[in-house]
Amino acid sequence: MVIKNVELETVCGITSTIPENLLDEVAFAGKSNVGKSSLINSLMNRKALAHTSSQPGKTQTINFYNINSALYLVDLPGYGYANANVEIKAKWGQMIENYLHTSKKLKAVFLLIDIRHEPSENDQMMYDWMLHQGFAPIIIATKSDKLKPTQIAEHVTAIQRGLHVEPDTVILPFSAETRQGREEIWQTIESLVTLPQAYVEAEAARLKAKEKAASRVVNPKGRWKKTDRPVAKKTLKKAQMKKEKSKKAGKQASKKAKRK
Repeated sequence: MVIKNVELETVCGITSTIPENLLDEVAFAGKSNVGKSSLINSLMNRKALAHTSSQPGKTQTINFYNINSALYLVDLPGYGYANANVEIKAKWGQMIENYLHTSKKLKAVFLLIDIRHEPSENDQMMYDWMLHQGFAPIIIATKSDKLKPTQIAEHVTAIQRGLHVEPDTVILPFSAETRQGREEIWQTIESLVTLPQAYVEAEAARLKAKEKAASRVVNPKGRWKKTDRPVAKKTLKKAQMKKEKSKKAGKQASKKAKRK
């Protein structure tokens, strides 16, 4: 997806009412230090719209990002933040549960897991809880740049084993540093949501115009040989006149030579 416009449209706290959006939504959940904000910034092609920090637990609200007026990316509060007290953690859980049950446009939940480590107890609890809520989370294995390429498959297997995932669960390795997996995540999102018809038509027109512009590229050298445009005909005519003039000059020179 080509990102043209992004807006943090709604921020919901513990006592807020979940908005009744008209566009489809995809939500992102993950442990507090898993790199969720970096992922969302990468997907939105922005540097700091979703706040990133060395101190985990910054996302304490549900944030709705409007993308191209076509869909919403929903950033859920990070779980497992050790310094949050039990009461706050419980309220965050209530916020997430309220959203999952209230939203009528939620099409998928992405669960972020740090690919370097086996899933924690909190990760397993969140995965199982989401299954219980009726969602089959799509797993994003973050920080893949921290591993060697040959190690990724092994660590993906460790995530599958650690979470006891459902059959056919999708696991997408991702790196905010190298942007590995970004296109795959967007392809997955676009396969799950229904985009507005106006947006689909506008994108089709944009691609058609792009293809048309590309087809107009010609080789400046020998241009008159490949097209019948007026300028090309003019170029060809000049070449023919030059040739005839040269031929005529040759004949005149030949006649003069014979007279002598």
